[in-house]
Amino acid sequence: MDTKIGAVDASKPTCTDMGCLPQNGFVSTIQNSAVPSTASGNSSEATLGRHLARRLVQIGVTDVFSVPGDFNLTLLDHLIAEPGLNLIGCCNELNAGYAADGYARRRGVGACVVTFTVGGLSVLNAIAGAYSENLPLICIVGGPNSNDYGSNRILHHTIGLPDFSQELRCFQTVTCYQAVVNNLEDAHELIDTAISTSLKESKPVYISIGCNLPAIPHPTFSREPVPFSLSPKLSNQMGLEAAVEATAEFLNKAVKPVMVGGPKLRVAMACEAFVELADACGYALAVMPSAKGLVPEHHPHFIGTYWGAVSTAFCAEIVESADAYLFAGPIFNDYSSVGYSLLLKKEKAIILQPDRVVIANGPAFGCILMKDFLKALAKRLKRNTTAYENYHRIYVPEGHPLKCEPKEALRVNILFEHIQKMLSGGTAVIAETGDSWFNCQKLKLPEGCGYEFQMQYGSIGWSVGATLGYAQAAPDKRVIACIGDGSFQVTAQDVSTMLRCEQKTIIFLINNGGYTIEVEIHDGPYNVIKNWNYTGLVDAIHNGEGKCWTTKVFCEEELIEAIETATGAKKDCLCFIEVIVHKDDTSKELLEWGSRVSAANSRPPNPQ
Repeated sequence: MDTKIGAVDASKPTCTDMGCLPQNGFVSTIQNSAVPSTASGNSSEATLGRHLARRLVQIGVTDVFSVPGDFNLTLLDHLIAEPGLNLIGCCNELNAGYAADGYARRRGVGACVVTFTVGGLSVLNAIAGAYSENLPLICIVGGPNSNDYGSNRILHHTIGLPDFSQELRCFQTVTCYQAVVNNLEDAHELIDTAISTSLKESKPVYISIGCNLPAIPHPTFSREPVPFSLSPKLSNQMGLEAAVEATAEFLNKAVKPVMVGGPKLRVAMACEAFVELADACGYALAVMPSAKGLVPEHHPHFIGTYWGAVSTAFCAEIVESADAYLFAGPIFNDYSSVGYSLLLKKEKAIILQPDRVVIANGPAFGCILMKDFLKALAKRLKRNTTAYENYHRIYVPEGHPLKCEPKEALRVNILFEHIQKMLSGGTAVIAETGDSWFNCQKLKLPEGCGYEFQMQYGSIGWSVGATLGYAQAAPDKRVIACIGDGSFQVTAQDVSTMLRCEQKTIIFLINNGGYTIEVEIHDGPYNVIKNWNYTGLVDAIHNGEGKCWTTKVFCEEELIEAIETATGAKKDCLCFIEVIVHKDDTSKELLEWGSRVSAANSRPPNPQ
């Protein structure tokens, strides 16, 4: 029986509860399934629209995020007609893209449908973010009537030129495959190639479908779509053996080696193998900030987040003083390196990428899958717990924030102390770009607790749409979203869609009067925003339809009461808690990180 792309069975995670699984990474969409042989009983159903809808359901997409426009309306009719597919209308295309991003983080693949150019260029920013995060995402655009291609006509929703390729050209740099379907003869091939390429490359793809094509029967669509059979990637066996031998020799000579997980563990589907290696070798185990949630924090040798000068307490000291470190799937950019200030040395590092191994200043090996490499290496390393023992000796438990006086203005560290108590295996955290990055990074995730944020792209406002998508993909989780007021103003509308979908998310809206993360990098009057009545806004969006509860909190007593209500009497509602804090109340990590990133941004030009 071949390995097929089939329906997702979220009840059968293939890794651990954190990482490459339902909670925080990709549900495997590769399954063993028999090829259906039944033909479509009705020739009127043998249409492009039905084929696309069936394909989406096959690969595990049961919800599609959309904004209607005249070029995609017929296509939307066919998606709605598919029993296994739920069409979710969003308030704007950007949020539809962010929702598909959040959905893909939980389900392994997401999809959105927008209209030509005005919709396509609106969703483009979200697609770029998904590309940066290695998320399979099917972006479908309703395109012009097939008869208009090459006609030299000027169409609406364009920039007024008889050239329909502007949108396509924009998508070429942020998708791994582009299909323009303007005839039925090759539509089947183009659609299937696009979808399968997205799954194989773990990147977004772009599919433009002529607005007059979805409802027309064609012989190529006369049978149920046969499940994909994607050829699995294989390691070069000789290279694998050589890389493992060289790495084992390097690490077995080290006195106090450590291992650090990076964000590409997810795309490499190597989370479980990484933990197996940690179990076998006994090394101290850390994660980069963008990999939080991919490695179980209850692991006995877990020492926290390695983020240079803003690392978890005592973590950076152990990592940077090690005489060898193995980084699995890292991304070293200016943000993750805290303005390029990490105290790491290349000659001490083993760098694993999804298909490549680089050993210190020595050899490099290609065509080696990270998962295969980690599993083979686990059998060759000598157990060495020295680094973890050193960590255990120097570790001092974290203190608690100063106790609040009665009715004292609420502090951010008190807020997150209470959010910590809310976490369980039945929750998931979505952290917005900003100070929530740093405050949420310090949360200790219980087994099974999901965690997502967008560090590489860092687009403010991402979390509103991503929360919508993640919650839709994970009805078994209660999502806790931590969103700053500046970010919320960018994408607030789709709280409306959360209500329509009857989601039970808890949103903490942190109102500190501006773009705090920007203030700490470079302050100016542009970082101050107009204050909104955020609870009043959400109440207006609610408008008596659906289940919604809002409140403002100014002190710890009110916060405790709000959390008790949100997790008790209002547990079946979308709960929106506006938290009023001082404009200068930030994490100490943001203060340090901001000054270092500012220094990196303000470097003068090199001498010519």
